[in-house]
Amino acid sequence: MMKKMNIPTSKTSLVLFLCQIISALDVPLDSKLLEELSQPPTITQQSPKDYIVDPRENIVIQCEAKGKPPPSFSWTRNGTHFDIDKDSQVTMKPNSGTLVINIMNGGKAEAYEGVYQCTARNERGAAVSNNIMIRPSRSPLWTKEKLEPNHVREGDSLVLHCRPPVGLPPPIIFWMDNAFQRLPQSERVSQGLNGDLYFSNVQPEDTREDYICYARFNHTQTIQQKQPISVKVYSTKPVTERQPVLLTPTGSTSTKVELRGNVLLLECIAAGLPTPVIRWIKEGGELPANRTFFENFKKTLKIIDVSEADSGNYKCIARNTLGSVYHVISVTVKAAPYWITAPRNLVLSPGEDGTLICRANGNPKPSISWLANGVPIAIAPEDPSRKVDGDTIIFSHVQERSSAVYQCNASNEYGYLLANAFVNVLAEPPRILTPANKLYQVIADSPALLDCAYFGSPKPEIEWFKGVKGSILRGNEYVFHDNGTLEIPVAQKNSAGTYTCVARNELGKIQNEVHLEIKDPTMIIKQPEYKVIQRYGHASFECIIKHDSTLLPTVTWLKDNEELPDDERFLVGKDNLTIMNVTDKDDGTYTCVVNTTLDSVSASAVLTVVAAPPTPAIIYARPNPPFDLELTGQLERSITLSWIPGDENNSPITNFIIEYEDALHEPGVWHYQTEVPGTQTTVKLKLSPYVNYSFRVIAVNKIGRSQPSEPSDQYLTKSASPDENPANVQGIGSEPDNLVITWEPLKGFQSNGPGLQYKVSWRQKDVDDEWTSVIVANVSKYIVSGTPTFVPYEIKVQALNDLGYAPEPSEVIGHSGEDLPMVAPGNVQVHVINSTLAKVHWDPVPLKTVRGHLQGYKVYYWKVQSLSRRSRRHVEKKILTFRGNKTFGMLPGLEPYSSYKLNVRVVNGKGEGPASPDKVFNTPEGVPSSPSFLKITNPTLDSLTLEWGSPTHPNGVLTSYTLKFQPINNTHELGPLVEIRIPANESSLILKNLNYSTRYKFYFNAQTSVGSGSQITEEAVTIMDEVQPLYPRIRNVTTAAAETYANISWEYEGPDHANFYVEYGVAGSKEDWKKEIVNGSRSFFVLKGLTPGTAYKVRVGAEGLSGFRSSEDVFETGPAMASRQVDIATQGWFIGLMCAVALLILILLIVCFIRRNKGGKYPVKEKEDAHADPEIQPMKEDDGTFGEYSDAEDHKPLKKGSRTPSDRTVKKEDSDDSLVDYGEGVNGQFNEDGSFIGQYSGKKEKEPAEGNESSEAPSPVNAMNSFV
Repeated sequence: MMKKMNIPTSKTSLVLFLCQIISALDVPLDSKLLEELSQPPTITQQSPKDYIVDPRENIVIQCEAKGKPPPSFSWTRNGTHFDIDKDSQVTMKPNSGTLVINIMNGGKAEAYEGVYQCTARNERGAAVSNNIMIRPSRSPLWTKEKLEPNHVREGDSLVLHCRPPVGLPPPIIFWMDNAFQRLPQSERVSQGLNGDLYFSNVQPEDTREDYICYARFNHTQTIQQKQPISVKVYSTKPVTERQPVLLTPTGSTSTKVELRGNVLLLECIAAGLPTPVIRWIKEGGELPANRTFFENFKKTLKIIDVSEADSGNYKCIARNTLGSVYHVISVTVKAAPYWITAPRNLVLSPGEDGTLICRANGNPKPSISWLANGVPIAIAPEDPSRKVDGDTIIFSHVQERSSAVYQCNASNEYGYLLANAFVNVLAEPPRILTPANKLYQVIADSPALLDCAYFGSPKPEIEWFKGVKGSILRGNEYVFHDNGTLEIPVAQKNSAGTYTCVARNELGKIQNEVHLEIKDPTMIIKQPEYKVIQRYGHASFECIIKHDSTLLPTVTWLKDNEELPDDERFLVGKDNLTIMNVTDKDDGTYTCVVNTTLDSVSASAVLTVVAAPPTPAIIYARPNPPFDLELTGQLERSITLSWIPGDENNSPITNFIIEYEDALHEPGVWHYQTEVPGTQTTVKLKLSPYVNYSFRVIAVNKIGRSQPSEPSDQYLTKSASPDENPANVQGIGSEPDNLVITWEPLKGFQSNGPGLQYKVSWRQKDVDDEWTSVIVANVSKYIVSGTPTFVPYEIKVQALNDLGYAPEPSEVIGHSGEDLPMVAPGNVQVHVINSTLAKVHWDPVPLKTVRGHLQGYKVYYWKVQSLSRRSRRHVEKKILTFRGNKTFGMLPGLEPYSSYKLNVRVVNGKGEGPASPDKVFNTPEGVPSSPSFLKITNPTLDSLTLEWGSPTHPNGVLTSYTLKFQPINNTHELGPLVEIRIPANESSLILKNLNYSTRYKFYFNAQTSVGSGSQITEEAVTIMDEVQPLYPRIRNVTTAAAETYANISWEYEGPDHANFYVEYGVAGSKEDWKKEIVNGSRSFFVLKGLTPGTAYKVRVGAEGLSGFRSSEDVFETGPAMASRQVDIATQGWFIGLMCAVALLILILLIVCFIRRNKGGKYPVKEKEDAHADPEIQPMKEDDGTFGEYSDAEDHKPLKKGSRTPSDRTVKKEDSDDSLVDYGEGVNGQFNEDGSFIGQYSGKKEKEPAEGNESSEAPSPVNAMNSFV
């Protein structure tokens, strides 16, 4: 008898259904079939119901749908048809219903606010989307209000109201100070849910003038700022403690309504002293576990994913040591509609019955309404097969014309649900989806499943046949599944063959053939066996198999059900596994797994590793010391030493070391003598005369060295004359008329006998003189007096003792003492290469006039004056040394457009010769340095005032200035660049016709006839028509660098009492910044310990300003200083001049004292009274000027905006000369008077200082994005 059953869900290869379909007619998920079947529209993607859009960007309202044939789309707006063809700003995407409203090209988002609904329609029905409410986001400005300071008594409560503007969506509220730091919050001070700042009790430290409420609108990424609120706390003694009082909510009870699934937030904030502690309970129940959280120091109760069960009374209790107060909040949880049973698509055959069910719940209970193809069902075209019964539509004896899309709407006062479900009535002849002539292979005695996937409407009947002309299959040996699959529970060899599936309904019939093959099972006929193997032995497991000849098996070995270790000791053969040198970690279960495409078999065996029999441990150690040392074959210069080796301690001796002691000259000190192989126990040793020898032997193996042996007997060798002479003989004069002869004396055992002395001999070279000799004691020096200046001598030193002389010594050449050179170099010429480099030539002096070893030439050069200023200053000479007999050199680092002098001197070991006559040369013009400063003041709506200082180093005659500027938008993108040429005699400019509330970047430089100099940059913002908040910034960071230190200065704009720090590092390096803290609120700092000739980067920041820093500046320290030949402080003329000045001052003071006693006015005072100079100020502590007698040019304070140059280095022009030409010791960088750049020294002329780039002020939005 035929039996039917449902196939298990695990056999997904046989059961393929559309999940949405709930009728007897199943549509398989066959892509080709689905493309051919008609289907009503289905909405697949749509925008959210409440859609808040960015008013600055295009609006995209999504509506995607599928269906067969593909649906067309239409839209309604506010309930009426929306004709997109009549609006040029609105387009619909191809093959889609998605609308794109072009806002970025002129459209206004507010004009498209409203409720939109999409309809997707084809010949089988119409599906509709949700009502999509489009609303542009809004971020209105804060209403202007006059805020009075809050004067509060210490211990009282205080509420600072925020009252942010109403935005869409509502803004995020936070409180900060004017340094963009979050105001600290605690149990005493905290922010409420409404954004207000609550003080349970105020303390003196709460006094400040910058309580600022900020509102952040996320959709538009903007932040609005309320005017700062001032709080002043005054103290009264004693401070009165008070019991708690609720600040919010007020009263003893309140109510709260929340929707199901939302987050419930309840808040209680209390005043009191001491600060009250908040506790929450639920009356008549417990707070829900895992969904309850406490925030804001337990002042806020948060329950997530609330349901109706969370309704009830919640009590907050505020308590301190004086009492308590409570408030009860009655919470009611309502619910927008939610699905119990959403309607699902229905596919029917003509004449079948079906139902659509739409069940929803909510609080209050939602009402259910039906629509057909988007039209209320009450006014939709009638369908006799359809009957509406509340939340159910019943279909009876449907026909193809009954196909439609139905909408179920469940709504209450808190929302609605809308679901589309189609009824698709199909009349289709049978189709078989299983491929024709499909081959099935199974192992004998296993189940066989033959597929016959089908579709038809009405549902076809399925029959199976075996063979082409076989009869219909029936009986208990077959199982027929509802999806058309034929199951043979136990397939035998005779089950193989061809099977035919036939599907028929009233519209037609179709059949398909499949084939079944039966294979022999795979077997393991020789299984691996249990093994017990000793450690370091070999283990082997066998695995011999038998399988169907048409199947290809694969054999895999596993250890403990995992892959074998990646170890070359595991060898896998065709039928076995071998493990070499087994260890304890090889213990385990080994499994042989055989797989074919149809079956899998396995067999396992256990390997146990045991320890091998114990063997005695071998001890390795250093050898024992040799013993029984014996001396034989004693001769004057040799002796034979023999010994017996000690135990080698299981490590062969590799060599022996022989050492000796000289008891006559160095008792107790052992010296290395020689070394022999470990197989040798006798050695012949070479000896020296007049030494009392003892010997010892040390044995060595791989473990180490033995202890030394006992010393041998002593052996004293006979005396002899010396074998060698002193080494390192030299002759160098210390004075012009002497010769100092030195040598290294012989050591004790080198003397070969008693009475060691030295014979010192000398004679003038190239003169036919006899040797002069003298015998001296055991010393290392002899001085010959009365010699000519710097002449060569032949010198030799011979050792001798009581037994005779050493061999004849070799001769060396020395020189008597040097004297200063006699003449100066002649024919000094200077060739100026460019504005910073010159080449100097001279003729060499005759070698005879050098009177010593020629060491080289020194070039002294100094700046006389700047050609642009025509003012002389105190100068300091620079020196370059050129080694050897060189006749030219390069002078780098010159200042452009300046007059220089130089002279040349020859140098020997004694010192310098006379100077050549001074040579004057001028450098040509160069490009100027950057302007000393650039200030931007007086911002208005459309103009800015620029002021600047001339370059510190004009390097020529200034011809003009160039100003370039361009706007910067909020994303730091630069706008078009505008260029203005300004006459050289101007020092300010008013830029007009600028855009209001716009940041501009300025680039400013000066020009000479040679070209443009380096530029200085600055940024500024034109103002809006309202007061803008003052954001702190650090600008005009300037540096003045010397060799090993740099002066850093800056300007700061912002709140008082800022603490600064300086960060610096090597330019281009990835190392971390080094940080130095600035004491107090100074605007300058000295960096010390820098490396000469190195480029550094530097920036300045303020502590507590949320990482606010200036932009980076780069400076370079000067190269290492050259030697300074002239020290002015030690010159006699300078000392005399200072004494004369001191005497004149003393006389002047006496005269002034006499005139003052007489009541008169001395002339200087009269002149000052007659011509009052506004620049002359009394002495002040902050600037250090000298009252009435201050030099108005030298000592008046720097005006605001002046700067020290950030880069004093002079760039070297390219040159083909070798770097050797630049000499050895170029001075550091100097001012015209020779002082280091950056030092404070008196000057006869005032030079404007050079500026630097300013740091960029932070954008308020960017600065505060990090806080929320």
